[in-house]
Amino acid sequence: MGIFSFLTSHNKSLPALKLHNTLSGELEVFEPLNGIVKMYNCGPTVYEQQHIGNLRGPLLANTLRKTLEAWGYPVKHVSNITDVGHLTGDNAGDADIGEDRMEASAKKRGLSAQEIAETITQLYFADLDNLGIDRSKIEFPHATAYIQEQIALVKTLEEKGYAYTIDDGVYFNTAKFPAYGKLGAINLGGQKDGARVEENTEKKNQHDFALWKLSKPNEQRQQEWQSPWGTGFPGWHIECTAMIFTLLGKQIDIHLGGIDLVPIHHNNEIAQAEAATGKQFVRYWMHNAFITIEGKRLSKSQGNTIYLHQIIERGLSPMALRYWYLTGHYRSPMNFTWEAIEGADTALKRLVRAYLEMPEGGEPDTKFLEEFYKAIANDLDTPKALALVWEHIKTLNRATLAEADKILGLGLTEVKPPYKLAVVAQTDLPEEVQVLVKEREAARHEKDFAKADDLRGQIEALGYNIKDTPEGQKLSKK
Repeated sequence: MGIFSFLTSHNKSLPALKLHNTLSGELEVFEPLNGIVKMYNCGPTVYEQQHIGNLRGPLLANTLRKTLEAWGYPVKHVSNITDVGHLTGDNAGDADIGEDRMEASAKKRGLSAQEIAETITQLYFADLDNLGIDRSKIEFPHATAYIQEQIALVKTLEEKGYAYTIDDGVYFNTAKFPAYGKLGAINLGGQKDGARVEENTEKKNQHDFALWKLSKPNEQRQQEWQSPWGTGFPGWHIECTAMIFTLLGKQIDIHLGGIDLVPIHHNNEIAQAEAATGKQFVRYWMHNAFITIEGKRLSKSQGNTIYLHQIIERGLSPMALRYWYLTGHYRSPMNFTWEAIEGADTALKRLVRAYLEMPEGGEPDTKFLEEFYKAIANDLDTPKALALVWEHIKTLNRATLAEADKILGLGLTEVKPPYKLAVVAQTDLPEEVQVLVKEREAARHEKDFAKADDLRGQIEALGYNIKDTPEGQKLSKK
């Protein structure tokens, strides 16, 4: 019996679920448009592997989904895979300049854009699996599979008078949409002064953005398509709107993403969608804060990235990252340190041990769960919810903690932690692999993690998955 049914049968009820809406800047009671919650979160641009900062978004979406399900709502969840159109200048303000990230990565690695996309997507999926995120409940559309839908949306905007064409593509005229910048109450004047934007003198307004980019003359791109405006590729912003319209409809309940997407990307999504339909696009916008390391934002450009496989290679559970995220509120920045993640790993092991030592059987403790769900109902206050677990850990039974873990998602009810792999006896390994394994163990012992990463790649290239656990290296055939 789920907690929703259990509490109802005991004349109890769940508290009203309140979420912070970036659109209003306030805490609002969540009420879906209809019986099914339509939810979308911005996924990765698959030109490079996602670091742990990138993983905070999908973890937030997963926690929210689990919460919605606990409240009795069915959920339809979509998360995009950006495999075209995200330019290298997009993060520097409203800059439709620079090289396509997928094209640039392909050139750098000597592979096709499609090969890069597939490789990075699978690495991303592996990270989601290791974090206990059930991918079977999420639809992952690729931008390149929805080109015609994107073209159709651009044509609609053009027909309605919101789009115009210049030498390098089709642009959205933000002056035609008076509400532009309403998400996060963006000060457009201040943004114009501060943004590092390469001037495009043909644009009608500073904040106009590309809907469709034309391929440069004499340029042969790997990814380009015919359109009414010429050969080219979609702008980064149009893909999300077009895929949401196709898969979820013209109006959705919840849209999630990182806080960095508010000023440009998400305001552009709103402008496109509401200009096309005349209806409110998203009812609740939710954004997670940055992860920093030594006070600096965790990012590829800073060169201070940490990846989930590095956590695993130090003998820590990937679920330690999930636990660590739960100790901070999703709207609060968190500073990553190895001491913090090691502490989270220790706490998680204690929690698993406590769960296994709890009495079996019995019914969930409704008094505890009411307090637990009250914390969750307050904008997903997972730090308080976790604190309640530890406060009452000596009096809880397995049934109670299992209900709480339906939202925490730490896998407490699993017989074996999900990051464990079947062990391949080293005597059964090819000699070449055995040599690499021994070299890698030595590199890890010497804390030469760069060399360990390189050897890991060589082992995987020979057809073996490798994970590091407290018991040592574990290998399994791919």
